[in-house]
Amino acid sequence: MKASRKTQGKNWYEDWFDSPLYHLLYQDRDHAEAEGFIENLLQWLQPPAGAHMLDMACGRGRHARLLASKGFVVTGTDLAPGNIAFAQQYENQNLSFFVHDMRSPLRVNDFDYVFNFFTSFGYFIDPADNLKTLNSVYTEMKQCGIFVLDFLNPDYVRSHYIPEENRVIGDAHFQLRRSIAGGRIIKEIEVVQSGERFRFTENVALLEKKDFEGLFAAAGLEIREVFGDYQLRSFDPANSPRCILIAQKNK
Repeated sequence: MKASRKTQGKNWYEDWFDSPLYHLLYQDRDHAEAEGFIENLLQWLQPPAGAHMLDMACGRGRHARLLASKGFVVTGTDLAPGNIAFAQQYENQNLSFFVHDMRSPLRVNDFDYVFNFFTSFGYFIDPADNLKTLNSVYTEMKQCGIFVLDFLNPDYVRSHYIPEENRVIGDAHFQLRRSIAGGRIIKEIEVVQSGERFRFTENVALLEKKDFEGLFAAAGLEIREVFGDYQLRSFDPANSPRCILIAQKNK
């Protein structure tokens, strides 16, 4: 077997999210669930026709493409160049994608809605970067703009996570080890493929609802509603799998 390979000098999310192995591991994500969530969200939000939307940390753009298919003007941004290169094949007059770091504003007072889907927050080791990201959201939105953050529910994670798991996908053997330490959920990913071993990490802060309340208030974002799943049922701290916050830019 060849020597193991782990990219050095990068943040974990830059290395992992731009790897083909990331997309192989998560290829069976429930696209029907994602589409149902978008439908439920739009029904609740009732955005006007032609609304300008930002899908922040969009990955390969599956949510952004769904939103654009509804006639909205959608911009998707992601830090991973490979994700954006893939997403750009779907660009049209209502849909565009850019490599961008969400800690800085893409544009000023430009978006009616900003979305951050599928636990695309809490990656940064420095807690100040969380507020920096929300300050960017505030700057990017028009007056009274709406921000939707779809995050994990830490209490649910603590009671449901699986410490160790093995998967075989094609010629790739994945070994996943999960742990909770220092207020973060950490997943160590080891992959053997074609005789070569790769190692990656996921490391996400277990931010509580009360943490977001403080962060949002500091950024000038007023929480209007908190849902607990993609069917938009009420948030239950013990039993809800998600913590979906909907906030509005203060006037």
